[in-house]
Amino acid sequence: MPNLKEVRIRIESVKSTQQITSAMKLVSASKLRKAQDAILKMRPYANKLNELLRDLSGSLDDMEDEKFTKDREPKKVLLVVISGSRGLCGAFNSHIIKLTNKVILENYKEQYDKGNLQLFFLGKKAGDYFKRRKYPIYKFNTEILHNLNFDAASEIAENLMQEFLSGTFDRIDIIYNQFKNAAIQLPQHERYLPVAPPEKESGHESPHEYIFEPKQEEIVSELIPKSLKIQLYKALLDSNAAEHGARMTAMHVATDNAQELLKQLKLSYNKARQSAITNEIIEIVSGANALSD
Repeated sequence: MPNLKEVRIRIESVKSTQQITSAMKLVSASKLRKAQDAILKMRPYANKLNELLRDLSGSLDDMEDEKFTKDREPKKVLLVVISGSRGLCGAFNSHIIKLTNKVILENYKEQYDKGNLQLFFLGKKAGDYFKRRKYPIYKFNTEILHNLNFDAASEIAENLMQEFLSGTFDRIDIIYNQFKNAAIQLPQHERYLPVAPPEKESGHESPHEYIFEPKQEEIVSELIPKSLKIQLYKALLDSNAAEHGARMTAMHVATDNAQELLKQLKLSYNKARQSAITNEIIEIVSGANALSD
């Protein structure tokens, strides 16, 4: 039977932990509402931009000369990995780490073995994991998640586009968690550069008629960089909302577990207290009987 003092200390410790997890749950819920609003407002715009770009570029006779769609042999590869900078969010970061390892082994094993694969981390947790294992790291950026905005994402996107155009990398992919709801995050691996050319179906015509000013080719050339910036910003918003959802869910489960543990500890405490009282009564009765004899 456990000591009463030890059980009391344990109960106070669990109560303190429960207060912390409950407070973190409320904070994450508040942040999740803002992050969820941001990604839900961004998705229709991003989808419409992609639809417009698909209609315009699909009607062009030749997209091979477009600098961002030029497909090269992927000799040098960059993986942009978006993770969280803090823990206590369930399997949010471990899902990204597992997917990154899977992508390297299944898609870019040859480039990794030759030292032609590098990792660009937006967020701290995944970066720490791969840094400890001596993976080649291109850059770290943990500040962007603290103050997420389009200007910061646009600056990173421009840097990635420049690295692709200069030939530093032949292929750039993005790995991130897509937000579905507070309980579900979907790890995603998407091709970023070069931009995949639109699929041209035989007899397919755009359902929209456009008047182009300036030329259609110039419009497409302007839209592709904008689309790339939006794509990266959307991935960051998705990851941000997914992280807050994962943390809120994890803290909710932790709070419930603490409550269940408190019930068990209080039961153990009452049993130990009852046993101690019973022993004291037995000792008193035994002493009284000894005196009367």
